[in-house]
This record gives sequence, C-alpha cells and structure tokens, in this order.
Amino acid sequence: MLRESEARDRAAFIELFASEEVGTYLGGARPVEELERAVPAAPGRRPGVFVVEHEGAMIGSLQIDRRDLDRPGHVRPAAEEPELGYMFLPQAWGHGYAAEACTAALGWFAEALPDEPMVLCTQRANHRSLHLALKLGFHEVARFEEFGAEQWFGVWSPNGSDHHGR
Repeated sequence: MLRESEARDRAAFIELFASEEVGTYLGGARPVEELERAVPAAPGRRPGVFVVEHEGAMIGSLQIDRRDLDRPGHVRPAAEEPELGYMFLPQAWGHGYAAEACTAALGWFAEALPDEPMVLCTQRANHRSLHLALKLGFHEVARFEEFGAEQWFGVWSPNGSDHHGR
C-alpha cells in the first residue's frame, strides 16, 4: 500500500537512512545519532512522497520529485521532469515489493499526467535498481558522471512515446 507518512514511520525512516546496504549507492549511510536529531516527527510529509507499507509496517519510501534543471539528464529542454526515486529496507529486497509499488505509482502518474515523461537516474553499479528500472519500462537516454560515479538515466512515458532530448 502507498500512503502518506505518519509519525509511526519515523523509526523506519531512520533505519532506511542509516542502513549501510541502502546507502551503498546513495552517498553512504548516515549516523543514527544525526538522524535522531534531524528526522522530523512525520518524515517525508510532502507532496510526492509515499510510504510503502506491507503487513502494517513501512518497508520503503517512493518519491516523485521534479528533476533539478542544474543536474545533468533531461528529456525536455528547460523542463523539470518528474523523477521517480525509491528506497527499500534490505529485508524487503527480492520480494517484488519495489516493482509493485513503482508500478502502482506509474499507473497513477499515467492517469494524472498522460503526456508527461517520467525520468529515473541510478548508478550503473546499482544492479538491483537498474534491473527494476528496465523491468518498469524505462529506456536508457544517457549515461554521465555525477556524484563521483557513472549514472544511468532513463525515461518512461505513459503513452509509450520516446523522448530523445537531453
């Protein structure tokens, strides 16, 4: 189930950001003490951020944000394309939950904005994330260096059209 963040999710958000496995391709884990001070009572409470819940507990987070114009990787000139991002707790990996949650979010997005492309960026070395992006129907548009690593940049269109701009 995708839902808005609640106060009961705070411990899971801290676990997510403190996880060495989750942080491998996201700049590293953050210290629990720092997170305890920084994470608000209801973390991720803003438009476009969803908690992924399974059997009553948070197992991950999914977000749709506008890609910053200053970052590399765009499919429309001067457009801040919607960008899909996701993080799941390691115990949820390998069960298809990320694919199910992302498919639901993309379905909602396709109904809400049928003419907008969705973009996704992941490190090429993050084989799990890259496999999921391809499984969801994202197509490679570019590769570039960012954050000290080679990035894979893909696009998905609700109507199946291909966007080739950068």
